Amino acid sequence: MSEEQMQGGCACGRVRFTANIANDEAYLCHCRMCQRATGSVSIAFKQVTLTDVAWESEPNWYASSPIARRPFCAQCGTSLGFAFNEGSDKMDLTVAAFDDPSRFVPKWHFGAEEIQRPWLNTAGLPEHKTTDYQVLVDKWVEATGSVPV
Repeated sequence: MSEEQMQGGCACGRVRFTANIANDEAYLCHCRMCQRATGSVSIAFKQVTLTDVAWESEPNWYASSPIARRPFCAQCGTSLGFAFNEGSDKMDLTVAAFDDPSRFVPKWHFGAEEIQRPWLNTAGLPEHKTTDYQVLVDKWVEATGSVPV
């Protein structure tokens, strides 16, 4: 797979980045630090080289532990990644922060000691589209004039 420049950013658009992406490999981190930092059972990350990320508008940084910090948007709260304070030329960007995350495929789990197993394989659970929840659609149309996408 050839290298491609991909863009991404936060929910409100204040923080934007461009990253050189060489492959589609991503991973899920289940460590307790990531769970608490995101409020989720895991987070999908794409590891990149620090020099392959250009912040078009600088994120805020949170010192999430004595060894690492996390980029985020202080305006909307979007979690954008993870980086060691020192000693690594790599960082992780959150897969969902990319404008089109569909290229990425999970290839491994990290922090496996904290995997919340019931959330791993959700195949077979009922699936509901956003547009099928009429209360949400009505509120969205009232607020924006269009159906949510």
